[in-house]
Amino acid sequence: MKNITNIQKFSIHDGDGIRTTVFFKGCPLKCRWCHNPETQRFEREMQIDREKCTGCGACAAICPNGAIHMEEGRPIWNSDACTFCGKCENFCPTGIREIIGREYTVKELLKELMKDQMFYEESGGGVTLSGGEVMAMDIDYILELAKELKRQDVTLTIDTCGYVPYDRFQKILQYVNTFLYDIKVMDPEIHKEYMGTDNKLILDNLVRLAKDGARIYIRIPTVKEVNGNEQSMREIIAFLQEHDIHPAQVNLLPYHDTGSGKYRKLDMEYKGTDLHAPDREEMEAFVALFQNAGFKNTKIGG
Repeated sequence: MKNITNIQKFSIHDGDGIRTTVFFKGCPLKCRWCHNPETQRFEREMQIDREKCTGCGACAAICPNGAIHMEEGRPIWNSDACTFCGKCENFCPTGIREIIGREYTVKELLKELMKDQMFYEESGGGVTLSGGEVMAMDIDYILELAKELKRQDVTLTIDTCGYVPYDRFQKILQYVNTFLYDIKVMDPEIHKEYMGTDNKLILDNLVRLAKDGARIYIRIPTVKEVNGNEQSMREIIAFLQEHDIHPAQVNLLPYHDTGSGKYRKLDMEYKGTDLHAPDREEMEAFVALFQNAGFKNTKIGG
């Protein structure tokens, strides 16, 4: 499984320097506030902005597999019959159809990534693999890509939720410069409520990664109703201290709903409508908690 939804150039929030970020498709978590819902499912999808559909029927007429038919002037898509040939996407006069997920060979992907080598060298940047959850992909594919980037002297950052077997980290550890490691909340029941799973595996993997000498940035998506309070932040601090984890950086990432509009295009329900970001004063207070506990390189965003 190695479908890619986007290769984002000139990324400045996914690690050090100027980076190219690759978004892989598929994630074992189902975070209620996920702003990349197109990366949740592992399989390819058709994203359709139905509100802008004129009902012209061009998609149904061009489909060679009968995967689209018209009912009451509206196109109905049958995902089981679709081969994702792209004809409906290409022939839609309003451009409202988009196939989400494209497969690249390692060679094809590497060629695309190396187009920005000059920016990596000048800024101290490199490549970030994100998602979805990159560590849930075909690990042999990711390992081959990591080795090639290492050979090209391009730094590699892995953005991960940590919810995978640890042997996957072991296979790739020597080729990764930095892990952007998410911690959402320490309480396992709250984690299960908002992320769909408990957090034992995530926390166990973080401890093992730190012991194995990985360079780690802790990233905390900060949501007022979930972890945006002093108690939750102190619990995270206590865990890091207890397990002698010394992240190179801590990033507090305020909740936002900029991806909520994607859900209806994917026939998904956005479940984060009751969530909010802490205000600036609260965020600054959380930063102070971390800094006073010895995590001096803590900041909002990143």
